[in-house]
Amino acid sequence: MSRPSDQQPRNPDPGVPSAGRRHRIRTATRQAMQGISRPPAPNRGGRPPPRSRRGGELKVLPGLQTAAAYAWRILVVGGLVYALFSVLGRFHEIAVAVFLGLVITAMLRPVADLLGRVVPRPLAVAVSLLGSIALVLGILALIGAAVAGEREGLEREFRAGVGRIERWLERPPFRLNPEALNDLQSRIGEFLSSHRATLISTAISGAGRLVAVVTVFILALFCSVFFIHSGDRQWGWFCRQLPSAARERVSVAGRAAWRTFTGYTHGIVLVAGTNAVLVGVALYILGVPLAVPLALLEFFAAFIPLIGSPIALAVAAVVALAAKGPLIAVLVIALIVVIGQIEGHLLHPIVMSWAVRLHPVVVALTVIGGAIAAGVLGAVVAVPLVSVLWSVRQALRQVPEPDQLPAPAPERGTGT
Repeated sequence: MSRPSDQQPRNPDPGVPSAGRRHRIRTATRQAMQGISRPPAPNRGGRPPPRSRRGGELKVLPGLQTAAAYAWRILVVGGLVYALFSVLGRFHEIAVAVFLGLVITAMLRPVADLLGRVVPRPLAVAVSLLGSIALVLGILALIGAAVAGEREGLEREFRAGVGRIERWLERPPFRLNPEALNDLQSRIGEFLSSHRATLISTAISGAGRLVAVVTVFILALFCSVFFIHSGDRQWGWFCRQLPSAARERVSVAGRAAWRTFTGYTHGIVLVAGTNAVLVGVALYILGVPLAVPLALLEFFAAFIPLIGSPIALAVAAVVALAAKGPLIAVLVIALIVVIGQIEGHLLHPIVMSWAVRLHPVVVALTVIGGAIAAGVLGAVVAVPLVSVLWSVRQALRQVPEPDQLPAPAPERGTGT
């Protein structure tokens, strides 16, 4: 049976479309116009269908999207950290005073707590602070008296030591020209005489810095009085000012930070004291002058991990070279190696491992970064700061989120 389209005569003019073809063209045109005027229908998930690549849109890989999301967040956090350190750098005297106040509190809070069991709390705080100040001033007075008593002998030994060093440099393998050494001494004298005004202005500015240092110490003592007396109540008041959802996490972070900071302070003081005793005894046995001041220098230098003790002992080696000759200087250098091994393999692992759990590479990078950012003060503060941040992170990982906390049990008698 033939179809109706086959029974119709063919269009005599091939350039003119037939009626059926014209109908199909109009229908396709109408559907295309409706598709342009109306947005595409959403799919089952409620999202518009993805556009084709033919439209010119570039498809971003999921890994690149994740990296971009992390990148801008890291930039925001980095900007906030930079702003914070800029503010602290602007008011660095206050930041240093608060840090020293926390150090004093970490050292004297156990003493005040022990005395507070038998005497009132204010009296215990006053006795612990005044007693520690008297102890420090007594040690400094003892060192000053030792240096003043040995001044004439030290000057004589240093002159003889400089002469021995010059004769040693003139012999093989150095074979330096004696005239060059004399010329060097004359040039140093000419430099000092020609830059006398600069040296005087530097000394005056140093006096101004001394006043600033004394002011910072006074402010640190003032802060430590209140930290020792009622630091826990001050922290509780601060936590109560926060939103209720953040109080628990901030309280846990604060306890972890203070526990790590006190552990680090006690540990580094113990390590520094042990190093100072070893250095003082060894220098006294070797007959090196200024043994007590050099031991005190070793005590303060030990607060800079990894690099402080070698620098202090290098100064001791120079003093030994000038006063006692190359043999004693070599023995002092051997002492540097021995004390470094004792500190790195015995004292730090035993004393500091329970308070600071940082890899030695992290400690070294932290010290160098702090020294680049803020000099000696940055090198001292960097390691406890990183240790506190790490302990806070570890403590917060163990605290459940507010939405993960178990729901409270229903009260009896409510019918639920």
